[in-house]
Amino acid sequence: MAQQSGKTTASTEQAPPGEHGVFPPFDSQTYPSQLLWLTLTFVALYLLMSRIALPRIASILEQRRKHVDDHLEEAQHLKGEADAAMAAHDKAVAEARSRAQTLVNEGREKAAADAETRRKDADAKLDIHVAEAEKAIAAARSAAMTNVHGIAEEAARAIVERLIGRAPADQDITEAVRDALKR
Repeated sequence: MAQQSGKTTASTEQAPPGEHGVFPPFDSQTYPSQLLWLTLTFVALYLLMSRIALPRIASILEQRRKHVDDHLEEAQHLKGEADAAMAAHDKAVAEARSRAQTLVNEGREKAAADAETRRKDADAKLDIHVAEAEKAIAAARSAAMTNVHGIAEEAARAIVERLIGRAPADQDITEAVRDALKR
């Protein structure tokens, strides 16, 4: 292990022989030549920029502005056409809806009229069937009543004969049944 000693050593750097120890741009003896070259370089760059670079940049910017303006005009024109087409489309849709509504209303009215005609025909046929059925019922009732008279007379004759032991007169039985059915 190495031991550290408490001694400090100092080193100093010295410029090589024949050179000054000052950084050249900061040397006051070179200021006039530095200012001359700075001025010449600035004027040369200014002329180069003002005569060549800036006109090119300005022309490029002008071309871009013109290009953008042209596109904006074209976009405005196309927007106008699109708005006109949209208005025409909306008008066509409105007309189509109107025609469709008219057709629907006409169809509904026609269907209602057809349904009314069919209903009237069906009512007439039903009235005819009801009238025929009522006639049949009346005929059946009258036949049944005729049969009821005959059955009632036979039943009354049988009952009276059994009760009194002899058969009653036909005319008496017919009158008694007729009086009983009237009540």
